[in-house]
Amino acid sequence: MQLIPFHATIQSSSLFLMIPLLSKTLTIPSLPLLRLTLTPHSLLTRFTSTPTPTQTRSMSSDSTQRVFQLKLDPLTGNSEWVIIEDGNKEEEETFKSSSHALLATTSYLDMLNDDTRNRAFREAIDKTITKPCHVLDIGAGTGLLSMMAARAMGTCDDNKKGMVTACESYLPMVKLMRKVLNLNGMGKNVKIFNKRSDELQVDIDIPSRADVLVSEILDSELLGEGLIPTLQHAHDMLLVDNPLTVPYRATTYGQLVESTFLWKLHDLSNNEEEASDGIRLVPAGLDTILHVKAKQHPMHCDAISTEINLLSEPFKIFEFDFWKRPDSQGDSKLLIKATNDGRIHAVVSWWILQLDSEGTIFYSTAPRWITSPIATHTGNWCDHWKQCVWFIPGEGIPISKGEEVHLHAVHSDMSVSYNLATQATEIRECDSIAGDSHLTLSPERIAIYGDRKWRSCMLTALNNLLQARVHPLCVVADDSVFLSLLVAHLSKTSNVIALFPGLRERGVQYLKAVADANGITADRIEVFQKKKYLTLNDTKQKKVDLLIGEPYYYGNDGMLPWQNFRFWKERTMLDSVLAEDVLVMPCKAMLKACAMSLPDLWKSHRCLSKIEDFDHSIVNNTLGACGDLPAPLEGPLLPFFIWQCGETKELSETFTIMEFDFSKSIGPCYGKAQVEFTEQGMCHGFVLWIDWVMDAKNSVVLTTGPDERYWKQGVKLLSQPVAVGGRGSSTGNCCSTLIEASFDPSSGELAVKHVWS
Repeated sequence: MQLIPFHATIQSSSLFLMIPLLSKTLTIPSLPLLRLTLTPHSLLTRFTSTPTPTQTRSMSSDSTQRVFQLKLDPLTGNSEWVIIEDGNKEEEETFKSSSHALLATTSYLDMLNDDTRNRAFREAIDKTITKPCHVLDIGAGTGLLSMMAARAMGTCDDNKKGMVTACESYLPMVKLMRKVLNLNGMGKNVKIFNKRSDELQVDIDIPSRADVLVSEILDSELLGEGLIPTLQHAHDMLLVDNPLTVPYRATTYGQLVESTFLWKLHDLSNNEEEASDGIRLVPAGLDTILHVKAKQHPMHCDAISTEINLLSEPFKIFEFDFWKRPDSQGDSKLLIKATNDGRIHAVVSWWILQLDSEGTIFYSTAPRWITSPIATHTGNWCDHWKQCVWFIPGEGIPISKGEEVHLHAVHSDMSVSYNLATQATEIRECDSIAGDSHLTLSPERIAIYGDRKWRSCMLTALNNLLQARVHPLCVVADDSVFLSLLVAHLSKTSNVIALFPGLRERGVQYLKAVADANGITADRIEVFQKKKYLTLNDTKQKKVDLLIGEPYYYGNDGMLPWQNFRFWKERTMLDSVLAEDVLVMPCKAMLKACAMSLPDLWKSHRCLSKIEDFDHSIVNNTLGACGDLPAPLEGPLLPFFIWQCGETKELSETFTIMEFDFSKSIGPCYGKAQVEFTEQGMCHGFVLWIDWVMDAKNSVVLTTGPDERYWKQGVKLLSQPVAVGGRGSSTGNCCSTLIEASFDPSSGELAVKHVWS
């Protein structure tokens, strides 16, 4: 089951909603005033923010606390509520058995493996806390910073007067923090509150305002985890005047860049102009009807550094001081001189953290091409903090060397946005997106829809399918607006039913808006909106001739590749309405894999031992670590864009583990493959993906492998790296391994094992 976080303003190390209970049972309908926006596309992520005053407040720490957590079945789209309670031993055992899946997809492990970050915080805390005091840690996580603060006070002459308050609102992490503190003999040194920081009250929860704030509530954009509202409340209600803080200050920087790759991630209108299929997903005059969200998008920009033309020097944008109350809104107007000719496609941004007040300890998320002394890189690759990319609308802004650009940056409580202009252009304001007909998709999905090769493959496959049917009833099983339009365009005699399980009404409104521009009458495509499966009554007793999909499900962008097997599940549930000779596209899928050297990714997910002398070994299984796990435990399969995973090297040919036949009902599958290593190196794991076979002749195959940047792959990291080499090698390295995989249709889970030989 896939964990579903909430888009809600909550303060926690994870994006889950915490609901206090006054009794042992509570049904969801009993909370009519609680408004939730569910986002199935989001994987469980580390998240910290401060709630609005109108939201339900959690109970005091001595009350029973429960967390409602929504779990999604990726094969059906159905969800169920799971309750996590801070309770008895039986519930603790339940937590142990479920916590591995619960937290393995968070960024905690990657963050705790960031040696540079850990060392910087430790040095700054030791430098800042020089006498007994009251320290407040907001978003405490595993309690690492709290333990650092308690230890720093332990070196003082009179540490009995000191205290550390750790605030963490996500209950599973609180449970883990307790274990870490007890393991390190610091259970009595840190007082834990399972609350948001805005729920703490002086004289009720804590005896006095805190003298020192230590916190790490930052995301790649800096503000997205609620830094500003959290600091505002802390300064208003929880901290003394002029407190000490670690970090001390954060400064955001930016740079203007030209990049064809970045341009393709957002400008669908211009990229689809040369497509030969006759479909316009973004018709003239409707430039924003299908778009990416106007925000900063986290990305490892070092991975495309050779494809980026730098058009300016780095420039400072905003400065945020932790030691004083920040403003909710702010703007910065800059005049930037171009250093090269080109077209501005994006603003790449990053931040530099000053952890001590003297300005001697820094941490930077700058790309590697930045050579500033305070942005010096140690070679550490990490995934929890990246650079950010802000896309310039349309084809970008042409610029000549020496020309000046006006940049207007604006920040709110939670985000930063940009407007740009030159003397030859007007200010590029952020598009105001309104109306039900507009669809917001991920940058990768926009790029796929604008890719001529991908569209040509879909056109060929669908043309081949339609040749065998004269008046077909075609069902589009997934959320593909492209295929819905394409089949209606290619076959004027077809009846098209789009299920749109994720888009639903948004898909209806979008099709109405673009149908006429594509020469399709509004009645040619029917969107099935009932919350049940299609029946013969819905098709007027006509059997379905064509069942098609990309497959793509709205909101599944962050999931593992085989979790798009929802298409196979849908095909199975629709069996009663399918004709005996129904044609299915794709007709099958192949599970592909490759052995790879992934040193950066493996290091960021390796088992923890001591972090700045604090033992964290107890969290390894819970956080999904790889390396040194006790048998039979193994690291999880996790989704990644391999091209963004730092240093990588393929060590074997691509091999097929098993096939999935969509002409049959979904069922358990098993496969194995003997893998011969072709290159010498250290194998850190196996990368897995799906190749979609679109037609029975195998003439059109769409791969989602590591060379394809628009799809995530699944990664199975080894417990320990293994030296490998080709046969005949005199090094004594391993030359082959047997890979076995099994697919469970009840859960959509894929189990992968290997045996070295």
